[in-house]
Amino acid sequence: MATNNSASKRTTSEKPAPKRSTRKRTTRTQTAAAANSTAAKSMAAGEVPAPTIPVTSPEQFGRIVVMDVTPSAEQGMFPARVELGEPFEVTAQVFIEGRTKVGATAVLRNPRGREMQRAAMTCVNPGLDRWTVMLQAGEHSDLKPWDEDYAAVKRQLGEWTVTIEGWEDTYTSWLHDARIKVQVGDDVENALETGAEMLNRWAHTADAHLSARDRKHLEQAAERMSDKERPASARLAEADNPRIEALHKTHPLRDGISESRPQRFKVERPKSSFAAWYQFFPRSEGAYRAEDGTIVQGNFKTALTGLDRAAEEGFDIVYLPPIFPIGVTNRKGRNNSLVAGPHDPGSPFGIGSELGGHDTVDPLLGTMDDFKAFVAHAHELGLEIALDFALQCSPDHPWVKQHPNWFRIKPDGTIAFAENPPKKYQDIYPIDFNADMPGIEREVERIMNLWIEAGVTIFRIDNPHTKPVRFWQDVIAAVTKKHPEVLFLAEAFTRPGMMRALSYVGFTQSHCYFPWRNTKEELAEYLLETNGNDGYYQHNTFWPTTPDILTAYVRDNGIAGYAVRAVLAAMGSPSWGIYNGYELIENRQRPGFEEQIDNEKYEIKVRDWKEADKYGIAELLGSLNEIRRNHPATRSYHNLTVLPTSDPSILAFARHTPAALTGTGQADTLIVVVNLDGYNAHQSTVHIELPELGLPTDRAVTVRDELTGREFQWGWDNFVSLAPWADVAHILSVQG
Repeated sequence: MATNNSASKRTTSEKPAPKRSTRKRTTRTQTAAAANSTAAKSMAAGEVPAPTIPVTSPEQFGRIVVMDVTPSAEQGMFPARVELGEPFEVTAQVFIEGRTKVGATAVLRNPRGREMQRAAMTCVNPGLDRWTVMLQAGEHSDLKPWDEDYAAVKRQLGEWTVTIEGWEDTYTSWLHDARIKVQVGDDVENALETGAEMLNRWAHTADAHLSARDRKHLEQAAERMSDKERPASARLAEADNPRIEALHKTHPLRDGISESRPQRFKVERPKSSFAAWYQFFPRSEGAYRAEDGTIVQGNFKTALTGLDRAAEEGFDIVYLPPIFPIGVTNRKGRNNSLVAGPHDPGSPFGIGSELGGHDTVDPLLGTMDDFKAFVAHAHELGLEIALDFALQCSPDHPWVKQHPNWFRIKPDGTIAFAENPPKKYQDIYPIDFNADMPGIEREVERIMNLWIEAGVTIFRIDNPHTKPVRFWQDVIAAVTKKHPEVLFLAEAFTRPGMMRALSYVGFTQSHCYFPWRNTKEELAEYLLETNGNDGYYQHNTFWPTTPDILTAYVRDNGIAGYAVRAVLAAMGSPSWGIYNGYELIENRQRPGFEEQIDNEKYEIKVRDWKEADKYGIAELLGSLNEIRRNHPATRSYHNLTVLPTSDPSILAFARHTPAALTGTGQADTLIVVVNLDGYNAHQSTVHIELPELGLPTDRAVTVRDELTGREFQWGWDNFVSLAPWADVAHILSVQG
């Protein structure tokens, strides 16, 4: 886990902001020239510039070596991604020749080039010269894209930069040697005179940004240090005391300042990584059985109840499957059967009929005006609407006649339906991108803009890995250029390289392999992968189940299993999601498949939501979302530590955000302990390296279980006992 010793912040909002295009083309030579100009002004004001050497080309080192700045991927071609206000870690190798001491400072600038944060870095392994710091671009905001004040959020978004400044730590190097020389009486006078000269120079160095009071103190200390009538130990003490040490931490003397090339960070809007998703099918909301036994489906008016439920449980994004007309040809029946019955509604993923395609509302759900009213109600509840965009067609889709070249024609003259052997999707024609990709791009951009105008702010893309990465790169760039607030979720359960590439080209979040990580070892590894350096590029969203996924763990562990997976999803990733019916413990698998029997993709569900009260899962979901809202530590992909436990069924991890980055002025630390066994009680010790979480080492700390309100005293090693019929987990917040 990265620690943040922190950090003196210095904001210079009065600095003029260069034009963005100029900033991108600024070379290190130009930076040196600007520094020389600043130095000339400082000397004119009676201040001394920090000594440095010119850097005239990008491959030259400065006086100090600064290299391997992280995070970085593909030689810096794609910027790291963070959400507005999300704490993130930057590291670098910083060193100098010999035994001279160095320091490092990270400088964060906004898209207009204005310096917004300046923070001291900490050396975490002196032998390998690795320095680290936690930074924060802007402030977390709960504003929505439709809020009147959202412009204040938009102004903070875009490409920020971090520059690492390595510098010779003249004070620390001098002090190390001077202490020894005074102690053994070796070359004392030269050592003390050198120190006095250093303090005097420090007092007049412009880069130190000293107050008049601190400058005077250094001058007086230098004068007293030069007094040869005083004992050597007293003279040394003028520079070796808590006040000078504190000044060195906050306003150091930095010689030989050497800058790295700027490291780019794409700062994205709220909900780009910290989000709680809720999925439901509008046609099942308000559905009921008629007297003759047939099902009367719901629509956008009856589906308002789904929005109310999502808001009551604390979610902030509602995700809808495709809402377009459904094809008739080869329509699938219940449980993906090849023959549909007279009352089977078909899969909403078999998109398109004589009534229209991707730009049309299914008339059985309502009109476009009904959809807009549905969106308006969502906005009143503080919910964003995400729409599933499946780029595929039923045989009845208008594109089949309008653009037959967009599909793959088999030698017998028929259009090839989708398949993933042994799976076959006879009701779907996949798109062939080789004939007219630019034309397909323009049409998809037109359709997305239409739904954005209707109030959609997020698209969940179905199987994007089966389409060209370049296609999505072009489409997302075009859509977000006009609507920068729009986010994209990739449903790409595929090879790691493809998932990463989709993230590079603009997919804000990604489905992932969380449902299949169930043992302590699997989860520990996956939590670190999701919340490590990969989290700067791929934002994994944890879904315990989906319409297509119902794992053996969820099937076999009953109510406790549902609770366990909800806790792990909500606390294990800043972004998580729930498919409705989770509250009702819908856990019957289709034989031979890891999906639910009577899959909602192929039929309309009639649910009795009053039954949810007896399981308690709906209440748990609300509690988890409330904890997430109240604790800044849950918002970052870069602050998780797995904690050692003594029992193979007990998993523990912590999230810690230091006080300087919470926005509350207080550090926020959560410790999550989960019993993975849905049937048996387990006991374990949980070990905490207290300094890594910024916790005191000489006394116990009070922790409060956010799920129950109970309080405990914790320290280095702690006993826990969790039984699935009582508590499946603790979510402990450190108090005070």
